[in-house]
Amino acid sequence: MMSTQPHILIIQPLMPQLDEKLSQHFHCHRLYDEQDAALFLQRQGKEIQGIVTRGDVGVETAILEQLPACKAIAVFGVGTDRIDLNYTAAHAIQVSITSDILTDDVADLAMTLTLAFSRNLVAYHQFARSGAWENTSASLSSKASGKRMGIAGLGAIGLAIARRAEAFGMEIAYTARSQKNVPYQRCESIEQLAACSDFLVLALPGSPENIQLVDAKVLAALGKSGVLINIARGTVVNENDLIQALQQGVIKGAALDVFPQEPVIHPALRELDNVLLTPHIASATHETREGMANNVLENLLAYFSDGKMLTTV
Repeated sequence: MMSTQPHILIIQPLMPQLDEKLSQHFHCHRLYDEQDAALFLQRQGKEIQGIVTRGDVGVETAILEQLPACKAIAVFGVGTDRIDLNYTAAHAIQVSITSDILTDDVADLAMTLTLAFSRNLVAYHQFARSGAWENTSASLSSKASGKRMGIAGLGAIGLAIARRAEAFGMEIAYTARSQKNVPYQRCESIEQLAACSDFLVLALPGSPENIQLVDAKVLAALGKSGVLINIARGTVVNENDLIQALQQGVIKGAALDVFPQEPVIHPALRELDNVLLTPHIASATHETREGMANNVLENLLAYFSDGKMLTTV
């Protein structure tokens, strides 16, 4: 007997709890399990009515072109930079994101990286654990309170970061497409923002206009006492320029949760002592990931019952 459940396509592996929930309500096809994805799309693409993907994965337009019945894309995350929104709009494809669910976690990590870098937390941990403290004193670190934080992108996440930094007595400046109703200084360019920042935090989308926005000029403006914090997308930074700036002392250091070729991290970054690395875990808490999973399911259930997703772009 043929399934009466809607057919959906899962682009890349999801957290097991979400995959299980989807399987209870939909006929799931997993593109990543297909040995010949092109042949699968050719044979069964017309059956697919919805897509589930991650924000860091998106879905190629070439795939969408083979799914004429697909009118809903549920994104596990908030990034849509790997989805052609012009194409989806032109073809009446709804795109949902897990909006406002991961804001606090991402903002928390931005502050965690800021504090961990300034207070040299990883090195102190290694120093204490190794027993070195028995023979020598720990070196001094840097104060975070009272420093200047520049936030590139003052959307929901950027604003949440600003409020946390403000609580630490930091001076806040930002860039955004328009003036915000906030008591912070707005800079006209990211280069200007970098010049007035001790910590330059990237909280902007990885959209085409932001690709490699942070380049050698921006890093030079950030300067020898400046630290780059990236919890946005790896693609918004020119990685070669960043590595050179770190190696040559153009900037003090960087704390990075995202990278251009995830999960691969450039070997040079792994070798540098003035870099703090985390594996794209800004939203990786049990509570938030459960909320994101529920949101994806609810968006799809709403679409297939009422024809409208809940948290569309």
